[in-house]
Amino acid sequence: MPASASRPAQAVKRHAVQILDTDKVQGSYYFRYDEFGEHSEAPPHSHRWGHLNYAAHGSLSMDVPTGHILCPPQHGVWIPPGVVHSCYLQHAVQYRSVYLAPQLCRELPQTPGCMRIGPIVKAILADFGARNVQVPVSEEDLRLARVVHDQLCATPLELSFLPVARHPALVQVLEAMQSRPDDHRSLAEWAATVHMTERTLARHCQRELGMSLGEWRQRMRYLRAIDALEAGHTVQHIAYELGYSTPSAFIAMFQRESGLPPEQFRREFCAGSL
Repeated sequence: MPASASRPAQAVKRHAVQILDTDKVQGSYYFRYDEFGEHSEAPPHSHRWGHLNYAAHGSLSMDVPTGHILCPPQHGVWIPPGVVHSCYLQHAVQYRSVYLAPQLCRELPQTPGCMRIGPIVKAILADFGARNVQVPVSEEDLRLARVVHDQLCATPLELSFLPVARHPALVQVLEAMQSRPDDHRSLAEWAATVHMTERTLARHCQRELGMSLGEWRQRMRYLRAIDALEAGHTVQHIAYELGYSTPSAFIAMFQRESGLPPEQFRREFCAGSL
């Protein structure tokens, strides 16, 4: 199931998401296709099967025992068998999921996290969705399902697209960056604000985030840009809000992250195109 830890600023009516009972599924694969409206949610629950959750349109996030997993479009959230997870969807999403029987999950990660969805998996999910194949039965469809499984087994897992920190000083830096995404301070300048050396702060970033502070900031800006595209803001407005000196500099960053320019991404992946 999909999920998100963020909560709306004011009370809104929430819509319950139907939870799949995998004990009633025949075979070893189940493919689910849904469109969830904004403010959809599912309470904490688990499945005996593992499953990949993928938003064909809209971003996806989930809460799991180890923390919060956030994935932009073109990524999915992997939940191993038995892991409790919950969701809150602030925006509408076009939802796809691949449920795998426990024996198929032995070669997959045993911790939840974020996976990039490659073109082969996307194409098979699109084909199954167009033909409404939920439980593959024919030998041809079973071969395609096995390809999906093989592709997922070969896909690296990230704990989250935007990791969180534990060290208080790094937490302080990341919170400040999120509150001011247009802030251009360097690693050395951020280190000075928390009374650290540049080298020490860089070491904390690599150990806790698995990336540099600059890469983390770029991912944070990319996710903010997706939210702004969802909200209908212009590319120029988003660029300046995120601290880019020109729209072209923002477009270049966005295309590096998503593989698409912002307006094409908006048409293909934002909920407004549902």
